[in-house]
Amino acid sequence: MTLAARALLALVWLLHWLPLPLLAALGRGVGRLLHALARGRRKVALRNVALCLPELSAAAQAALVREHFQWLGRSLLERGLLWYASPARLRRLIHVEGEVQLAERSERPVMWLVPHFMALDVAGAAVLLYQSRRGASIYQAQSNPVLDAAMRRGRLRLGNAEIFSRHEGALPLVRAIKRGSGFFNLPDMDFGSRDAAFVPFFGVPAATLLAPSRMARSLKMVVQPVLAEMLPGGRGYRVRFLSPWTDWPSDDAQADARRMNLWIESEVRRCPAQYLWVHKRFKTRPPGEPSVYG
Repeated sequence: MTLAARALLALVWLLHWLPLPLLAALGRGVGRLLHALARGRRKVALRNVALCLPELSAAAQAALVREHFQWLGRSLLERGLLWYASPARLRRLIHVEGEVQLAERSERPVMWLVPHFMALDVAGAAVLLYQSRRGASIYQAQSNPVLDAAMRRGRLRLGNAEIFSRHEGALPLVRAIKRGSGFFNLPDMDFGSRDAAFVPFFGVPAATLLAPSRMARSLKMVVQPVLAEMLPGGRGYRVRFLSPWTDWPSDDAQADARRMNLWIESEVRRCPAQYLWVHKRFKTRPPGEPSVYG
């Protein structure tokens, strides 16, 4: 297991030297292979798309999932760029729009609200490359220690960052925010019913974390949505730092979660193939409801 992980990392390191158009083409090929072989994840993606975009025909849903896997393959191979490429090369590839330096100017701590699109880690790199405010985030520790160490090194190598395992709880993160760090927050995954409410996502009740609203309110944070997109043909990446929300959070965390989900829905419709459809977003069900994944 460890040997295989080291071999995989060596391959990712070698591939990062390729021009991005060539690496992107290889990634799409890997994605087509994953679509054919990863039956379980393909079924999850098809089910998610059917639940969220029922207006599409079955053929259109299947085509969207095929396209999604090609973006997924790209995101896996291009992780090597984020982990190993020089900052100068990354700056050439990452095109930033909007108020990227908002956190530097803000007298209040900033929460970057970043949904799970394929270029999510590119948004993290943009935070570190284009502004000087220290960034903090929570990550899911990997079961393989070699891959976990590589992920930590890759996300910390640009400096000006700190990451905490989800198993550590919220206290280290809160301390970091109080020291002045911005919070790179990933709000749209199913972590169970604890500290969550069932809020519609594309009309389907989804266990949605209330912590983003509660933390932003208790720490008086400015909330800035950030969206990252992989550009076709290996032309690089676009990261949009949007204007901060002026009326979020409110004193109703569940209403805030609903508004957040509506915003994510609108962005998914703008770029549907790059959303993380292989995640079991609806795994946790309201009491008495059966699993949607069979």
